[in-house]
Amino acid sequence: MDERYSRQILFGPIGAAGQQKLLDARVLLVGVGALGCAQAEMLARAGVGKIRLVDRDFVETTNLQRQTLYSEDDALERLPKAVAAKKRLLQINSGVEIEEIVADVTNSNIEQLISGCGLVLDGTDNFRIRYLINDACVKAGIPWIYGAAVSSYGMTMNVIPGETPCLRCIFPEMPDPGSAPTCDTAGVIAPVVMRVAAMQAAEAFKFLVGDRASLSSKLRQFDVWTNDGKTIGTGSPDPNCRTCGKREFEFLDADTVEFAAVLCGRNAVQIAPDRGGKLDLDALADRLKFNFSVNQNEYLLRFSPEDCEVTVFSDGRAIIKGIDDTAAARSLYAKYIGN
Repeated sequence: MDERYSRQILFGPIGAAGQQKLLDARVLLVGVGALGCAQAEMLARAGVGKIRLVDRDFVETTNLQRQTLYSEDDALERLPKAVAAKKRLLQINSGVEIEEIVADVTNSNIEQLISGCGLVLDGTDNFRIRYLINDACVKAGIPWIYGAAVSSYGMTMNVIPGETPCLRCIFPEMPDPGSAPTCDTAGVIAPVVMRVAAMQAAEAFKFLVGDRASLSSKLRQFDVWTNDGKTIGTGSPDPNCRTCGKREFEFLDADTVEFAAVLCGRNAVQIAPDRGGKLDLDALADRLKFNFSVNQNEYLLRFSPEDCEVTVFSDGRAIIKGIDDTAAARSLYAKYIGN
């Protein structure tokens, strides 16, 4: 077994047998922002054999304060986060398999994304996606680890379908739009990100090596600035829970995928086509270059019409900065990219 894991093998609860289980594991990380970067690095360094990364966004300078896998060059090139993360993780440990997926997580792809994975880690900053993860994991019986970090405050909780309460047992309804702080409205400091991610990774290791008795059965909350913290016992699954009790998968079974969505705090709108397929970025660049300066790499292209900055991905999605009106964003998308 690789000497790099020798100190980890010396840790009794893991040992050689546990290390082999880590090497054989397949884990999905949803979101490779602040939490996802720290989670992914800890899992890769520990030798988790197969790590699937999914993220819809690209690297920006504002990410560098807390998203530890990225460099200034990544931000300059606007590399998709999943791509930049894979590049860095393979420099850290070339012996693990990293699968990068540049996509928005929706009810049309979540079940495919979790397929084959033994565990899912939450690295998102979006309540709707968390409820979608919860739906899909409860339906498939796949454990997942919830985590959140904003300002100096963080929380985390294990969700093991059939054994623990699910996310909706604890939080039956999503918060109203704008009612909860976000990193873009309240800021965030790196220490709380690292603490949440470390707790998630530790729980992941326990689960993957089979040490179920050591898993946390609590919702853990803390503030690294005020030094406040508390743990709340979560008890048993709620038989009246719409998701795990009644098995009504509201978010997974939604009739439509939202085509346009405001990205909170960023003065930007994401446009996502409701059909699959791959966009020919070279052909689009050829159409646009007579009127705009087009910056392009193999994953995306960027141009600036009408006082906005438009980043178009190969799956047809676009993030339009400088606008917060979805109707106007749809119109701009149709005008320059197509229906």
